[in-house]
Amino acid sequence: MNKQTANSAKKNKLIGLFSLVFVAVWADSLIGTTDSTNWCIENTLTIISLLFLIFTFKKYRFSNFSYLLICIFLCLHVYGSKYTYADNTFGFWLQDLFHSPRNQYDRLVHFSFGFLLYYPMQECFSKWLKYPPRIVLLLPIMVTLSISCLYEIIEWLVADVFFVEQGASYLGIQGDVWDAQKDMALAFLGAVIAFLFFYGYQKNRHTNTKI
Repeated sequence: MNKQTANSAKKNKLIGLFSLVFVAVWADSLIGTTDSTNWCIENTLTIISLLFLIFTFKKYRFSNFSYLLICIFLCLHVYGSKYTYADNTFGFWLQDLFHSPRNQYDRLVHFSFGFLLYYPMQECFSKWLKYPPRIVLLLPIMVTLSISCLYEIIEWLVADVFFVEQGASYLGIQGDVWDAQKDMALAFLGAVIAFLFFYGYQKNRHTNTKI
C-alpha cells in the first residue's frame, strides 16, 4: 500500500467515525424527543445539509478537520432539537452555571454556526471555487451573516405562517424581543473570532516559512 492510498484509507475511516457519531446523536435526539413535530421542523435543514455533503462527496471533499467541525456543529444542532432549544437540558445547566435568566443553548448553537463552519466555508471558497486568498478569509464572515439573516426569516415564516401551533417552541425566543438580532450577532461574532484565529495562524506560518 503506497502512502497516498494509506492516507485515503485513513481519511475514509475518520469520515466514517464522524458519520457514526453523528448518526448516534441524531438517533438519540429522535428517540428521546419531547416534541416530534418540532423535531421534524428543526431537522429539515439538517437533512438538506446532509444531502449536500453526500451528493458532493465524490467530486468535492472537505479536509478531515472540516468534516470534524461540521460533525460537531450538526451534533449540537440535532441535540437542540431533542428537547426544543428553550427546554434543552444542557442549556439549563449552563443557565444555572452562569446564573442566566434564560436557557442559553440556542445562543451556543448560533455562535457555533459562525465559529465552527468558518473554516469549511473558507476551504470551499479556496479549494473549490479558487477565490483569491483575501476574499477567502473575509467571505465566510459575510456568508455567515447572510445565512443567519435568512434563517431568522425562515423561522418567522415557519412560526407565523406554516406551523402556527409550533411557533413558540420553534422560535424559542423565551420572551426576548431582540432574540433574532442576538442570534445573528453571535453567529457573526463566532465567524469573526474564527477569522482572527486562522488569520493569525496563516500569518505566523508565512513568517516562519520566510525564516
